Amino acid sequence: MLDSRLKYPILLSILAALVTLALKSAAYFLTNSVGLLSDAVESLVNLAAATTAYVSLRYSARPVDESHTYGHEKIEYFSSGLEGVLILAAAAAIAWYAVSRILAPTPLQPLGLGLTISLLASVVNGAVAVILLRVGRQHGSIVLEADGRHLLTDVWTSVAVLAGLGLVWLTDILLLDPLIALVVAANILWTGFDLMRRSFNGLMDHALPEEEQAAVRSAIERNLRPNMDYHALRTRQAGRRRFVEFHLLVPGQLTVQQAHTLTGTVEDAVRNALPQAEVAVHIEPIEDASAWRDSALLRLEEARRLRGERDPHAES
Repeated sequence: MLDSRLKYPILLSILAALVTLALKSAAYFLTNSVGLLSDAVESLVNLAAATTAYVSLRYSARPVDESHTYGHEKIEYFSSGLEGVLILAAAAAIAWYAVSRILAPTPLQPLGLGLTISLLASVVNGAVAVILLRVGRQHGSIVLEADGRHLLTDVWTSVAVLAGLGLVWLTDILLLDPLIALVVAANILWTGFDLMRRSFNGLMDHALPEEEQAAVRSAIERNLRPNMDYHALRTRQAGRRRFVEFHLLVPGQLTVQQAHTLTGTVEDAVRNALPQAEVAVHIEPIEDASAWRDSALLRLEEARRLRGERDPHAES
């Protein structure tokens, strides 16, 4: 079942997208400004993105099953990637329309009421963006964070549009309107590429951030006894869930029960460092030479240790 702490913010985002789409569309029809049209198009993208986010969050909340033994959280990366694609499409449409206005300038209607309506829509988006970012970071949801960042980008875009149209109002230079729209399109492109990059990293099982890996290593090392070691540490994230795997090398004479107890202690320490992490530990006898040749990661870890020896401040 979808956590209500995630459900209600995303439903709020859908409602905000509907409200701001209506407001910004009205502002465009009142002014005939391509800058305000670009703002309205981004609200349409917001609506599609928020709806997609809601569907993906519901799917990712499903428990593990026989076909998805690691859970369903990776759907969140597909969602944020789709949002990036939608943003790129919106940017292309805005740029095309702006260029057509540069080639064939069109007079604007009185801007006062349209700018006021657009400002109101920006206030709505700003409030919802703050809520989404706070909840997304608190619960580690890339979907909520992506939607919040997108809305926040929309707010700054709207501010730029309003400022630019204010200049048009004061100077009567019509060329400023499509130029503003092109700047908006470039800003939207940047947001779209960034979301797609993060989604690609998630789908490729990118390792956790360095500071989180350092916390995991510290938790393991604090619980190692004499004549013990570890290696082949793998980390990744899927939605809100983090996965940690490593090999724990222990004296061969330990009983299964002793090794199990030790493993439980180390796993608890890692979960304390990374709450809700799923930890998998592979026990190996430290005396067995094959235990030091059983992972492609060992070469990388040896290089890491050498860097640490050359630079005593490289790891803390």
